[in-house]
Amino acid sequence: MGDGIGRYGGTEGRMSWENRLPQWLRRRPREDAAAARSDRPALLLATAAAGLPLAPAAHPVAFSCSCERIGCPTPARHPVSFAWQTQSTNDRETVERWANDQPEANFITATGMVHDVLDVPLEAGRAALGRLLAEGIDVGPVAESGGLPTPQGGGGEGRMLFFTATRGTPEDEDEWWPCELDCHPETMDEHPGLRWHSRGSYVLVPPARLPDDRTVDWVRGPEHPLPDPLTLLEALADACAKYAEAADEHGDRHSVAWPLHH
Repeated sequence: MGDGIGRYGGTEGRMSWENRLPQWLRRRPREDAAAARSDRPALLLATAAAGLPLAPAAHPVAFSCSCERIGCPTPARHPVSFAWQTQSTNDRETVERWANDQPEANFITATGMVHDVLDVPLEAGRAALGRLLAEGIDVGPVAESGGLPTPQGGGGEGRMLFFTATRGTPEDEDEWWPCELDCHPETMDEHPGLRWHSRGSYVLVPPARLPDDRTVDWVRGPEHPLPDPLTLLEALADACAKYAEAADEHGDRHSVAWPLHH
């Protein structure tokens, strides 16, 4: 698919990226999102070709959600069908038909089938991504979700999504991956630390639109192989801990490094 799907492919020299990454990650030009949206069918097909199962999702309507549910708790971030787990597919013809027939729809990918997603605050994710690449660790697809630029150059209340191979479908059900990090879709706003999307969960895939002109965009595209999640976990956990410490110093005691409950 080439490195044009994500905003960088991580193929240049390690020291070069180590020096340039902080400045690059602070740039969030709206032109990137506009270009991705115009190439939406190709991006969705590339995601499906990488093996990620997709299903149509709601989309924003003004400041609300296309589902028309009063007080929708996750506007433009949930599947259209209650049968999204069985509906999800990477079949090219089906995804292409959905994309053409529903031009406004966002899409979700069901986790725990082919892949999991490690989901962290945007600031923590950017720091972890820089560390991982500087250390030469293989990082798979990465997306940014819902970040808003701030005067200080931060990412607002966004998230960074690290796509990994799944640990959620063991051959022996007794070896099902029990983890306090597991995240369920309905609790996506309850845990400001690290969340692990595995079997029974989902995330939006780029390009997606959220209320208030926020977007979900690829940082590294789906052409990158899915890594084992455990190879990323230490860097993500450390970054989340530092993020929580900094937030606590500023009086934001809701920002914690790890979920405390489901």
